[in-house]
Amino acid sequence: STVADIITSLIPVSVEEKQQILETLELRKRLETTALTLTKLVQKLELGSKIQSEVQEGINKSQREYYLREQMKAIKKELGEDEEGVELVELRKRIDDAKLPEEAKEVADKELKRLSQMNQASAEYTVSRTYLDWILDLPWSVSTEDNLDIKKADAVLERDHYGLEKVKKRILEYLAVRKLKNDMRGPILCFVGPPGVGKTSLGKSIASALGRKFVRMSLGGVHDEAEIRGHRRTYIGALPGRIIQGMKKAASNNPLFMLDEIDKIGQDFRGDPSSALLEVLDPEQNFSFSDHYLEMSFDLSKVMFIATANMIEPVPPALRDRMEVIEIPSYVEDEKLHIAKRFLLPKQVKEHGLKETQLELEDEAIRGIISGYTREAGVRNLERQIATVARGVAKDVVEGTIQKANIGKDNLTKYLGQQKFFPDVAERINRPGIAVGLAWTPVGGDILFIEATKMEGKGNLMLTGQLGDVMKESVQAALSFIASNAKQLGLPEDFRSKIDIHVHVPAGAIPKDGPSAGVTMLTALTSLLTNRLVRNDLAMTGEITLRGAVLPIGGVKEKVLAAHRAGIKTIILPERNKLDLDEVPKAAIEGMTFHFVKEMADVLKLAMLSLEESEKHKMAELSLDAVGVN
Repeated sequence: STVADIITSLIPVSVEEKQQILETLELRKRLETTALTLTKLVQKLELGSKIQSEVQEGINKSQREYYLREQMKAIKKELGEDEEGVELVELRKRIDDAKLPEEAKEVADKELKRLSQMNQASAEYTVSRTYLDWILDLPWSVSTEDNLDIKKADAVLERDHYGLEKVKKRILEYLAVRKLKNDMRGPILCFVGPPGVGKTSLGKSIASALGRKFVRMSLGGVHDEAEIRGHRRTYIGALPGRIIQGMKKAASNNPLFMLDEIDKIGQDFRGDPSSALLEVLDPEQNFSFSDHYLEMSFDLSKVMFIATANMIEPVPPALRDRMEVIEIPSYVEDEKLHIAKRFLLPKQVKEHGLKETQLELEDEAIRGIISGYTREAGVRNLERQIATVARGVAKDVVEGTIQKANIGKDNLTKYLGQQKFFPDVAERINRPGIAVGLAWTPVGGDILFIEATKMEGKGNLMLTGQLGDVMKESVQAALSFIASNAKQLGLPEDFRSKIDIHVHVPAGAIPKDGPSAGVTMLTALTSLLTNRLVRNDLAMTGEITLRGAVLPIGGVKEKVLAAHRAGIKTIILPERNKLDLDEVPKAAIEGMTFHFVKEMADVLKLAMLSLEESEKHKMAELSLDAVGVN
């Protein structure tokens, strides 16, 4: 009992545990409780000792590594191999050689000072070093020398592209002014035209003619403002925007920067990239373009920006106002023929492993492909069809059936199959109620057939063919004009109450809208109700009013080219569109007749055959059908 009491009084345990031992009167149990308390204390002390030992080991290891690193630094310094010192010296040299503007130099010096005080193992070190690299990699004062030889530039443009006189003239004017005034700001052009007319490739050609670096940035589907202006450095993995990235890639501060598909740019909750482009494309602002990542001004005033678009309408007005819009028209057949001979055929012969002598396409064969196998504003499908011919010839050469192929119009079907498109305008206007209009589409102009039919009914009007609201209103306006002028047209005044009229625009899967089919709608309905045929060699376009006036419309150039492609020789246009013909290539309007009208009465006089002529045509159709039956 005395031993247990002495031990308990000496060990560092709580008063409660000591009291518990003191209260245990039975000797054996008292000793067991004392032994248990001692065992607990020993285990606690062992665990504490182990933890202390591990901590000491960790401290010793860290100290050891620190000492070793310091020793390595000292040794490398003695040998002249101090990496950190060498890196900082190299960065200092790059800053001095970069000829940075004052603002950029101050930022670079400050960043280098921060870098020199930072541990290389720190995460912040990498962020700071990347930022400094971006500053030093940008071409703040590096320029390429412009080729100011106008004749040489003209030769390069002629070599790479056929036609496109307006664009070539604008580029040569820029070069001429650049030669006279050295500090001229780069122009901001926007090429607008249907797909496949060479807008993007023209940018490369201009860069080559000017002797500038070429950078292309596609804006199709871009919907985040940070794509243009970059992210702030507070974000992990932040980068500058694609404008600054493009400038770094160009390695000069005066490249030709192509913004492709500017009309396909999007916007959502992440911001509006088109608004971010306002600063880029404004000559009054872009000398101090600010990127969120750099957080300093970068001069874009020497850059020549060229944007491309299929349609100018989707481009926001503020952005459109900052660009000089140059419209690139559809190609006519002669232009496509020259392009095929000079560019497309040699390219496809080379790409399919043939020699120039192994494939010859006659001019008539190329014209046959253009008119019979493609119907487009550009030349992409034409190139695909020539590639199909080249593949067929390559197969025949490999099989040993021929050594070379000279392809004329008659043997196109061997390689391309049956003809896909036919000039069927004359064949389709074989009864009253059918007229041909001209339509504008994002991929060039097109011809539009409008058909109307009548049946016994109660004056209902049906419209089909996926027509938009504006086009539906044009039909109603046309019908109201006819009803109000029924007497002059030789119709009973109550004609609407006895019949239902159905107006249909074929190609029903394609949405159609706009006011420019009003003239065609009115002609088709008048033809139907008066039982007179519409001329089968004529197409028309124009907006109508209830009083019978013909208003001007847009897209004249594309519509005239569509008529040219379809083989239509006579076109009715609103009088106020007369000046728009100046923009149409002369090759397209040769041999075509244009009638300019103010009133619907003029349209009906020009477009419709008399009752006698209509009857003759119907009789001729009947006799042809009878011959076919016999």
